[in-house]
Amino acid sequence: MKTLTPIQKEIAAALEQMKEKSLITEANLAKKVRENAKISGKNKAGICLKDLEVCVEYLGENNQLPYALHVNSANDILIKKEETWKLLDGDAKKRRQSSEKAVSVLTSGDLRQKASGGKGLQKRNERKKMSFRDVEEY
Repeated sequence: MKTLTPIQKEIAAALEQMKEKSLITEANLAKKVRENAKISGKNKAGICLKDLEVCVEYLGENNQLPYALHVNSANDILIKKEETWKLLDGDAKKRRQSSEKAVSVLTSGDLRQKASGGKGLQKRNERKKMSFRDVEEY
């Protein structure tokens, strides 16, 4: 049995919650993942194909939730409920992976930022200067 990464666990949980739908788009799945994980940023981020394939395989083998992956002409992932689980074929997989280089995807790092409070990089806004004339005071 494969162990899932944190983002893969969130994707699998979102797919289980959406199991009554016969067709799930990548955008709806990403929205559900952000909602469940309480990720406030990355509103336009998609789902990485590599992570989604692992989740579909996992759910198909362990939870008997058979999903089949498809890619439309805009290289968006469509997840359909079918009799048996199925991953993408070679050509569609290559097209999708090459388009992922230009888009933002959700990663496990997004979950870690959320867990640590989600604070971004903080810049110093004032400089502390030490007066060398008052060195004797220290």
